[in-house]
Amino acid sequence: MKTIEMVGKTVEDATNAALGELNAKIEDVEVEVLEEGSKGFLGMGSKDAKVRITLKCTPVSKAVDFLTQLFDVWGIEVKINAELEGDVLRINLEGDDMGVVIGKRGETLDALQHLTSLNVNTGNGDFVKVSIDTEGYREKRVKTLENLAAKLASKVAKTKHNVTLEPMNSYERRIIHASLQDNEYVTTYSVGQSPNRKVVIAYNRK
Repeated sequence: MKTIEMVGKTVEDATNAALGELNAKIEDVEVEVLEEGSKGFLGMGSKDAKVRITLKCTPVSKAVDFLTQLFDVWGIEVKINAELEGDVLRINLEGDDMGVVIGKRGETLDALQHLTSLNVNTGNGDFVKVSIDTEGYREKRVKTLENLAAKLASKVAKTKHNVTLEPMNSYERRIIHASLQDNEYVTTYSVGQSPNRKVVIAYNRK
């Protein structure tokens, strides 16, 4: 795993600086104090502290390390906040250029989530589900899809003509299906092959 060395006026200062560099929390790293540092005498001869910080091999550290390297290649600054809740690794990204990270209809964000999941779940450990979000995009997208589903279901109920939506990933298709499962006027099903699989909202002729 990634290891860096950092200096600071105190061990705590050096450690905090290293944690910021690694986008990590103290529980996610191993700290080796290389030099304690000293204040000197009457302000003369002071010496900085020096630490060596190594990321532990955990789902959080694997995800943070992978994403940090990826964003470095992209040339964008992103703050990565990751926390493991049971078997779900929740990651929130913050930065000035999140539109690039989200991509068209969240496609880039979905790709990041998939690649991070593959990276985190290498080895023989328990499977961890990875969820990546930024600027509340996931929640906003859910509401957008639910509103779209309700609007199109109303149209289908009135016209009695089926409506086929644009291609969606499995997560978004499930949102459409779930939001309309109790609608007595329409039924939903999927057609086609991924990545062009689509949801059909059909008039319920019962």
